[in-house]
Amino acid sequence: MDRHTISVLTNDHPGVLQRVANLFSRRGYNIESLTVGGCEIENLSRMTIVAAGNRQMRDQLILQLNKLIDVIQVTPLDAAPKLSRELMLMKLRATPAQRQEIISIAETFHCTIADVGMEALIVQVVGKTAQNNALLQLLKPYGVLELTRTGETAMSRP
Repeated sequence: MDRHTISVLTNDHPGVLQRVANLFSRRGYNIESLTVGGCEIENLSRMTIVAAGNRQMRDQLILQLNKLIDVIQVTPLDAAPKLSRELMLMKLRATPAQRQEIISIAETFHCTIADVGMEALIVQVVGKTAQNNALLQLLKPYGVLELTRTGETAMSRP
């Protein structure tokens, strides 16, 4: 099954996110990732939605999204080259003896150490989802105490 990334420009009104999510739910499609925030146009928001399915599913969703009242524009980001990133914060168990090992691995992936405590540290990662997954696998043996991810956000390349 393919992963499809769709950019949706909407009015910034209460309930718009719920209507978009309900559209996916009614059709029986799972949203793998959803990010929402303000954009370059005042009073509008941009949603980046990643969902798994075939091309027919994606095309059907685009048609249905375009029918929603508060949706201004729907752009599939699969066809054109795109830039995508995900933020991941990872709290790891880290004794003073392990810290340098963890920091070295994090530096290899161009991460930053966001916070350090006596028994743990927080690694901040910004990268492609696959790259973040690879780092997570490398750092799991140290003990992941907490993990949070924003989901993928993307835009077409110029």
